Amino acid sequence: MTPAARCQAAIEILDQISAGRPAEQALTRWARQSRFAGSRDRAAVRDHVFDVLRRRRSCAALGGGDTGRAMMLGLLRQTDGDIDALFDGQGYGPAPLTEAERDAGRVPEGNEAWDLPDWLCARLEAAHDADAPDIAMALRARAPVFLRANLLKTTRDEAAALLRAEGVETTPCDLSGTALEVLEGARRVSNTQAFRDGLIELQDLASQAVTDMVPLQDGARVLDYCAGGGGKSLALAARQPSARIDAHDADARRMSDLPARAKRAGARIQVTPKVTGAYDVVLCDVPCSGSGAWRRSPEGKWALSPDRLSELCRIQSQILDTCVQHCHPAGSLVFVTCSMLAEENGQQVAGFLQRHPGWTCQTSRQFLPKDGGDGFFVAVLKPS
Repeated sequence: MTPAARCQAAIEILDQISAGRPAEQALTRWARQSRFAGSRDRAAVRDHVFDVLRRRRSCAALGGGDTGRAMMLGLLRQTDGDIDALFDGQGYGPAPLTEAERDAGRVPEGNEAWDLPDWLCARLEAAHDADAPDIAMALRARAPVFLRANLLKTTRDEAAALLRAEGVETTPCDLSGTALEVLEGARRVSNTQAFRDGLIELQDLASQAVTDMVPLQDGARVLDYCAGGGGKSLALAARQPSARIDAHDADARRMSDLPARAKRAGARIQVTPKVTGAYDVVLCDVPCSGSGAWRRSPEGKWALSPDRLSELCRIQSQILDTCVQHCHPAGSLVFVTCSMLAEENGQQVAGFLQRHPGWTCQTSRQFLPKDGGDGFFVAVLKPS
């Protein structure tokens, strides 16, 4: 595909997304219908689509409209793309710009420049004050790719050397002793021998730092209550091989790949459909807005509403109240979100402590994009 044809494909996919089709579904549907598109073509089209979704408001302002064509034009105006070369009407590329399109567009103003809905700008400012503009700007960019070295099988330095031999350049990260940031060759990672042999896992830097804060003793019994795909279970198992890790999720389908991933990693993890008994550590990485990961899933910031945020907060409270029942009297309850909104983080912890006066917050931390990874919040709660 030519660069212009890739732009046209992105325009058509963006129009489908605007009509209500989820981004991943629209991209998959296009790929299945476009067998001629190679892996580089698919990657380039995907990048165009997600770059626009991260900057939807500013792209619409600069492009003079909210159609896929206008927003792609707005993106190119932001990134100094060669508009006339791409919108030249040749082959399968976009039709040439009209005079009206050339004259349309304006510099985004106020919250448009933050590329967030107005109500979320207010929430972000309330939560982070002077850091809010930098956070909003960070969410407009692509997220770095991070790997976790699996200490059950290798060291971080050994993993980096093996990856380098296969064309993947990395650098160690200070925030976590297992983390490597990929500098070059990110799309090769899943095809490396290091990945196939379970020496590395894809995991965000802040997510790794969160699991580093989970208190683990030899032989601890640990419950990962909202395990999802099991990334944190795998990280905990690698940190403390003698621990017994039980992984549970309300939707067991999310954990379908976990047994195979655990086997590849050499990790001892038990998938647990029904939770019984008491645990030394209960980790609840609760459903949330995902605001800390909107660089990776930018649809979320446009789909979230105040009502949905309130509903998520109710679910989080219910999960905390359930998980506390599975904590050993001397155990730890670790509350985690990938959110940067106060309602889901500090306010949620404060509400829990009001409902459970015998508990205290031992430590907490809010990770922000300026720390290098996604926005995560963690609080370690213990009986007083």
